Amino acid sequence: MNIGIIGSGGREHALCLKLKQSNFINKIYCLPGNAGTALIAENIEIDIDNFDEIKKKCTEKNINLLVIGPEKQLVNGIKDFFKETDIKVFGPSKIASQLEGSKIFTKKLCKKFKIPTSKFEIFETQDTALKYLDKSNYPIVIKADGLASGKGVYICKTKNDSKKAVIEIFNGKFGKAKSVLVEEFLKGEEMSYFIICDGIKYKSFQTAQDHKRVGEGDTGPNTGGMGAYSPSRLNNKILEEKIKKKIIEPTLQGLKELNTEYLGFLYVGLMIVKNEPYLIEYNVRMGDPECQTILPLLKTDFGQIVISCCNRDLNSQKIEWLDKKSLCIVLCSNGYPDNYKKNIILENISNLEIQKGQYVIHAGTKYINNNFYAFGGRVLNIVVTSDSFKKSKKEALEILNKINWKDGFYRKDIGYKVTEL
Repeated sequence: MNIGIIGSGGREHALCLKLKQSNFINKIYCLPGNAGTALIAENIEIDIDNFDEIKKKCTEKNINLLVIGPEKQLVNGIKDFFKETDIKVFGPSKIASQLEGSKIFTKKLCKKFKIPTSKFEIFETQDTALKYLDKSNYPIVIKADGLASGKGVYICKTKNDSKKAVIEIFNGKFGKAKSVLVEEFLKGEEMSYFIICDGIKYKSFQTAQDHKRVGEGDTGPNTGGMGAYSPSRLNNKILEEKIKKKIIEPTLQGLKELNTEYLGFLYVGLMIVKNEPYLIEYNVRMGDPECQTILPLLKTDFGQIVISCCNRDLNSQKIEWLDKKSLCIVLCSNGYPDNYKKNIILENISNLEIQKGQYVIHAGTKYINNNFYAFGGRVLNIVVTSDSFKKSKKEALEILNKINWKDGFYRKDIGYKVTEL
């Protein structure tokens, strides 16, 4: 079977690396891919928003199955586009993708099915939102409704901060805004919980903890993710049962009532308060950088899992994991998440020696004239699996020290809650 991976980030390189190990896959094409995927698969330069072009390329290259990395194409209905073809798509339908495409869609689902989440209000005009903020308690959370690449969430400590957030959203910082979501601030600790679904059954697919803030000590603006560790220190059997019964299963039932099903990865973003789970958000694909952190722990043939999902046969799969601790640190271009330079050479990558359990996963990179170049805000993901988080972090920092990229930066405190115990 030939597989196409849609996307060009660290998540897609991680998917490619894992699928490359599969006994069930002949060739992998990455559309468009990055410098890392170019080393192990065939990159195809293409506009991934043009579904007709993707279809044409699938026919030309005999691609039987598409694995969708980013959320945008799922929200825009790539699964539905290929429904009447022989090409299988690993990812949810357009309706199901509204779980991520519209935070308000998800909140209304939570309300209907009594899924635990923060209290919220929806405002369709800037004026009504600003008036509400005058009588709110702080801190408070302001969210843009649509896709915002992980950056459309503001945790506001003051009235002025919250008003600035509302104005930025309605002024189009994350695209045209028809409404804004205002939520209560939940005091707890975040956890990312993943499942994989075939439209009928679902199975757990590890846990992680992301580090969204750009600065050390979880300070500064939100980013797409500065690093992660897996598995989460918070997870336990009692909590996991609550997550399944109170959050995941009612959600899947709600989608069925909308005459759709869920196939693919579902990322469940949670706030854990005294061992009780509250839904913060859904992502309808693997997280980034959680994907890079989790997949190196997977023992089971990933290609077989993906194919079984597309064949509605996930129940036949036993998903097994290495008894290891994984930690990922993201190397970013200076200036990220705001303005940063592009087309900067990445030295010390070609001859980098890495050991078993160590991975240099590319994100915003290109390979031009035998050199690696940085083109994105998040450039590389350094992932290490070992017997302890402390060791994984130590080795990841040593690799970053060897790379010694003067035009970039990274958080040195990733995983501090598990490495400084």
